[in-house]
Amino acid sequence: MSSIHEVDVVVVGAGLTGLTTAFYLNKANVKFLVLEKAPVVGGVIQSVTENGFTYEQGPNTGVVGNTTVVEVFEELADTCTLELASDTAKKRFILKNGKWECLPQGPADAIKTPLFTLKDKFRILGEPFRPAGKDPHENLASFVKRRMGQSFFDYAIDPFIIGVYAGDPNYLIPKYALPKLYNLEQKYGSLIGGSFRKGFIKKTEAEKKVNRKVFSCKGGLASLPAALYKSIGTENVVLNAQDITVQPTSEGYTITAEKGDDQIMIHAKKVISTVGAYALESMLPFVDTAAMEKLNSLHYTKVIEVVLGFNKWEGIELDGFGGLIPSIEKRDLLGVLYMSTLFEDRAPKGGATLSIFMGGVRRQDLIVLSDAEIREIVARECTDLMGLKEFKPDLFKIMRHNKAIPQYGVESGERFETIRQLEQQYAGLIIGGNLRDGIGMADRMNQAKALAEAACM
Repeated sequence: MSSIHEVDVVVVGAGLTGLTTAFYLNKANVKFLVLEKAPVVGGVIQSVTENGFTYEQGPNTGVVGNTTVVEVFEELADTCTLELASDTAKKRFILKNGKWECLPQGPADAIKTPLFTLKDKFRILGEPFRPAGKDPHENLASFVKRRMGQSFFDYAIDPFIIGVYAGDPNYLIPKYALPKLYNLEQKYGSLIGGSFRKGFIKKTEAEKKVNRKVFSCKGGLASLPAALYKSIGTENVVLNAQDITVQPTSEGYTITAEKGDDQIMIHAKKVISTVGAYALESMLPFVDTAAMEKLNSLHYTKVIEVVLGFNKWEGIELDGFGGLIPSIEKRDLLGVLYMSTLFEDRAPKGGATLSIFMGGVRRQDLIVLSDAEIREIVARECTDLMGLKEFKPDLFKIMRHNKAIPQYGVESGERFETIRQLEQQYAGLIIGGNLRDGIGMADRMNQAKALAEAACM
């Protein structure tokens, strides 16, 4: 059995990017169809409630980092409630010599903190007077050491990158991985001076709502894709769409897919891809091998997340966002998030829900360990670091992410240029997803709005 559809735009992928793209296409009254290979929407954003604990199987938090995030939540207010993290989220811990130290939250804290050497504290004071770098492909490690010093790199930036990218600062390029940081130096000549001067730029009413606070949703992050799905019309999304293939035609594109025993054929003027780089080769067979190799050069790191639930918490005080573990500390964990401290109803009263992270670029080998071996590592590390006399969680869940987070290295510029050239060569082909424009939830939503706008041109 086969079905034929005629639409203006096909969106491939019903993760956060694809659904938000469809949300804006729907607002513009564009006729669209979303294809998703999974049986559910949301991609990696999936929330679970079990025995009084609520936890995430993918991203744990987002940041209200741009006006798109504000706009989407305002328009979905009836079906999805934005939940900002408690004020304790401002307090973040870094492990040094086996002890959790609070990351400085202001100049006074920076002077007293044991995280940085006295030499680097003075070096940071001189940061506004250092010249801007001239190498656009300077890696993050070199960038930070040049401007702020070794200890600032070891105990601030290295753990930050572990928390965001699970990556290697020696591989990541600020121009691509942290463009706002890179542009501060290029535009203002200084990170500190640039941040200060940006504070005086007049903001629109919409920009004033961008508070950069950590967020989730009541009931878990999955409430957001669920609300987007409902908003765009469930009839406009085809789930379980396998073997999706796109071919250009004289009038646009023909997209084919299989759903069970049924074959789907869609004629569309434009196609928006929001899938990972690794899925493009089979989906876009008309792209030449050289160009596809440049897209496939994107490396995804492997990450293990372990969720721990305790009906009664008897460890250290969980009075912050969580803790990150610098590479220099040589531990088997990357960090821990205090999810039940950040958001309501994530654990029974008096209990705790923690998200533990392992692997990343630092330890790609851990992904192949058995559940028992992972549990042994988590038990040993958590007993030591979290002040537990014994390791007896009431909930223990392991999630393995083989393609967790894309790493924006030196090859990224070539990848971005290849995408531009392909979109120019094939009118109506629009390539989005986390292979460009950032990896955070706010980045994904902001890109989605831009993808929809491009499709409406």
